[in-house]
Formats: sequence, C-alpha cells, structure tokens
Amino acid sequence: MDAAARARLIRALAGTVIAHADELTGLDQAIGDGDHGLNMKRGFETVLAEADTLAAQPLPAMLAGIGKTLVMRVGGASGPLYGTLFLTLGKTLPEESGMADAAPALEAAVAAVKARGKSDAGQKTMLDVLVPVLEELKAGGEGLPARLAATAHAAAEATVPMRAVRGRASFLGERSVGHMDPGARSSALMVEAVVTWLEEQA
Repeated sequence: MDAAARARLIRALAGTVIAHADELTGLDQAIGDGDHGLNMKRGFETVLAEADTLAAQPLPAMLAGIGKTLVMRVGGASGPLYGTLFLTLGKTLPEESGMADAAPALEAAVAAVKARGKSDAGQKTMLDVLVPVLEELKAGGEGLPARLAATAHAAAEATVPMRAVRGRASFLGERSVGHMDPGARSSALMVEAVVTWLEEQA
C-alpha cells in the first residue's frame, strides 16, 4: 500500500463521518448528549486536514496518528474510545501489513475498547458493531468485504431494540429502547468506508 492509497483511506473514513455528522447528532439527541456527530466531525476534519502528512507514514504509524488526533480533538466518551481503537490497531499491525494481519489487529483493538469503556457487546454501544464485524473478519472466505459491510449495517440496526446499559443512554433506562446507538452507527459507517476503499483497491 503506497502513500496515495493510504491517503484515499483517510479521506474515505473522514469524508464518511463528516458527511453523516447531522445524522449522528440526531441519533445522539435521542439518547445521549446530542454532540456525537459534532464531536466526530471536528475530530475527522482535523484528520482530513492532516491526511497527506499522516499518509506519508507506514500504515501502523498512520493509524496511531489518527488515534492520537481523535483523542485530542473528539470530546465526550467517543474520543478516548475511537482513539484507543485506532491507536491499538497501529500498535498491533506489522509495518508490512496484509489482510491476514487485519483480524488479530482488530481483535486487540476491540479488547482495548472493551477495557477502556468497561463494556461489552449487548450493551448498546459501538462494540455491538465491532464485535460482529470482528467475527466476520475472522471467518474470512469469499465475498468478505461485502459481508463485512452488511454485518456492520445489520449490527447497528440491531441496537434499536436494545436497552442501553453503558454510557449516557443508560440513564434513560427503557426509554433508550427504540433508538439506534450513535456509536454503533458511526462504527458501521467507518466499516463501510473501509470496505468501499478496499473494493476500489481491487
């Protein structure tokens, strides 16, 4: 993967999150602080502005750089959680990375997010997307990119009937039921962006 491909990956991730900022804000207004979209947009606008500098580095360093930016620029719980995700991916991936390295790296990153947020799948959080996506990635096989995108989308939808157990939404109790988790949605958007980028690389 050359610097141009890495830059396209950054722009795919950042562009998707920024384009859906209003949707993410609307989801968070229903069950959270109402700032998820705004915070994520601010963080990824900074990432986008640094795209060329970040992309000039090897993939692990690039991902770690994205993580550091998100920790510094994204407020609320999302900054530390997404920062942890990207920092751990960067720390775990070897410098010469291939698809075979993706599952172990994501497994480490998901474990780090669980530890940072003291949460797990089934609690109406971003983990409800990341965990099923990880399992699909580990399964491998034919049509994997499309399956990852479909899994991410379905997993975000599956948070709608859940009762929130962690985060601000947990204070609402039963009133959190009937709303998609904004963190699950932003995670799904990122997975879909990576899948689109992968398909364009093929």
